[in-house]
Amino acid sequence: MATQKRSKHINLRRMRKAFALKPLAVGVAGVMLSACSDDRQDARIYTSLDECKIDNPDAIAQCDAAYQTALDEAVRTSPRYNSEYDCEHEFGANQCQYVNNNQGSFFMPFMAGFMVSQLLSPSRYYSQPLYTSYSPYSSYRSRWVTADGYVFNGDIRKRNYRVRPDAFKPKPTVTRTMSRGGFGSSVRAKSSWGSSSRSGSWGS
Repeated sequence: MATQKRSKHINLRRMRKAFALKPLAVGVAGVMLSACSDDRQDARIYTSLDECKIDNPDAIAQCDAAYQTALDEAVRTSPRYNSEYDCEHEFGANQCQYVNNNQGSFFMPFMAGFMVSQLLSPSRYYSQPLYTSYSPYSSYRSRWVTADGYVFNGDIRKRNYRVRPDAFKPKPTVTRTMSRGGFGSSVRAKSSWGSSSRSGSWGS
């Protein structure tokens, strides 16, 4: 195991660097609400933070702020594991980092993307981290998943979504670690709560 993964405190600078080298998703909710009866909002997936800024030249500061918020949320809400092995079993080799902070020590997956709502509103926006798995054992391999286990329809190549407003609700703070397969079980349980879709209820 690399020594740098054993740092005593989470290194947000390293996390930003690692994040920049991994697939990045930013789902940006449309300014106008959908006229559809299910009240879903238009969202778009970006593959880099620079794309967010290029696509939204009047919201550069919001892109930066949303990214930082997502980093903070990742530490607060991501699944936690006692061992790197258990984390990588679900998210893939070299996809986890060691954290030691005032909430204890644990392994968590790297943030693979972040989703933003109301980006063009300078006074109000919301962002949250997204994850994906590179593990051959994972049911959400190469798909976007939220910290609390909801999976988006399609794979990470899909760029456009329509998402329900509850996709932007704050996630609960995670205080306990889970064992190998625990997050995958949560994903499968939430998927079964949706319609007949195997991917849960976030987007289509």
